[in-house]
Amino acid sequence: MRLHRMGGILAFFIALAFSGPALAQQPIVLKLTIHDTIQPVTAQYIARGLADAKQKSAAAVLLTLGTPGGLLSSTRDIVTAIEASPVPVIVYISPSGSRAGSAGFFLLEAADIAAMAPGTNAGASHPVVEGATGTSQVQDPIMKDKLENDTAAFLRSFTSRRNRNVSAAEDAVRNSKSYSDTEALSLHLIDVIAPDDAALLRQLDGRIIYRFDGTSVTLRLTHAIIVTDPPSTRERLLTRLASPDFAVLLIVAGGLLIYLEFNVPGTIVPGALGTLLVLLGAFGLDLLPVRHTAVALLVAAVVLIVLEAKFTSHGVLAAAGIACLIFGLATLVDAPIAELRVHLSTAIAAGLGFGGISFFLAWIALRARRSKVLTGPAAMLRQIATAVTPLAPAGQVEVRGELWQARLTNPAATLPPGAQARVDAIDGLTLLVHAIDNPG
Repeated sequence: MRLHRMGGILAFFIALAFSGPALAQQPIVLKLTIHDTIQPVTAQYIARGLADAKQKSAAAVLLTLGTPGGLLSSTRDIVTAIEASPVPVIVYISPSGSRAGSAGFFLLEAADIAAMAPGTNAGASHPVVEGATGTSQVQDPIMKDKLENDTAAFLRSFTSRRNRNVSAAEDAVRNSKSYSDTEALSLHLIDVIAPDDAALLRQLDGRIIYRFDGTSVTLRLTHAIIVTDPPSTRERLLTRLASPDFAVLLIVAGGLLIYLEFNVPGTIVPGALGTLLVLLGAFGLDLLPVRHTAVALLVAAVVLIVLEAKFTSHGVLAAAGIACLIFGLATLVDAPIAELRVHLSTAIAAGLGFGGISFFLAWIALRARRSKVLTGPAAMLRQIATAVTPLAPAGQVEVRGELWQARLTNPAATLPPGAQARVDAIDGLTLLVHAIDNPG
């Protein structure tokens, strides 16, 4: 019995010794995820993920993609990082229902392996001229052609080297064509359709791919371990700050807190917190293309609202200030897609809120500065006094909890204890009062 137990233990250690190297040789696939707009923080995340994959000697990088698009400058940075990556990159549009619109289509075509899940689509990558994102604006024809030709050439530069359909890919740029998963596969814009990550890796195992440097690599993905590499805390924070709506709300809230500090000096907390919020909002907007004319409108809005509190314009200045504020916020970010611009509802809510609250605070502050603050005996005028002793015509009264010598202004009148009088004047330290029937 004892020998049988020792034999079992020995067999366990022998099996562990032989299985250890096999486990250690299991390939690693580093998984990155983009399910948001493409902007500078996204490019930083992808660059860091590709560097981590190289450090871990990963067999491949799996980039799960779902995006409405983003900034062309950030897209170029990501494509450059993918082309320079020593680790093969698989771009996979998933899960079902996702899309790779606009900039996402460039990332799909730049990958060593382009894949889509059933029920996904990609394309509609026509570039938008900066400054012509509004529906009422007309793009300059020459600038439109220059940007379109440059973007198409950028797409051709890596699509042809990936041996994909250049003509169909260029249609997505010049004619805003969009393709379903089956259409993309039939047109040779992608390499495979797979329902999930595991099925995708099984289909790609043993496939030979050709890198940008001319070398070939055989993908060894049998029993591959998928290691998820999520955005870091810093990247998540920067992504949140890069949201135009969130950045605008931070600036508006910070501006109100700073204005409150000016009206109630010495409180410190509103000013410090407001400054922090404004700086965070400005940092987030710095990651996005901002219109300088919109910034001028915001400055003009603040000036007009402050002037309304100082001059009587019957609300004309305040209305003009709020209109400038709303229009300035709505046009502040000049991005190619709606998801990277300030939404109209946010601009209206923030504009009306900031305009109304700041005008109300300015009006209260101005009214307080114009009001006369009375202290000492002069503050007793028009106060109600209650007789403590009979006034015939002199005696003592109580005013605001204090005892004063008082004298009736009518020498022939008398005032019994408990009766009320109103203070008319002050003679030294004696109050001159007259009897009242109704203290209200």
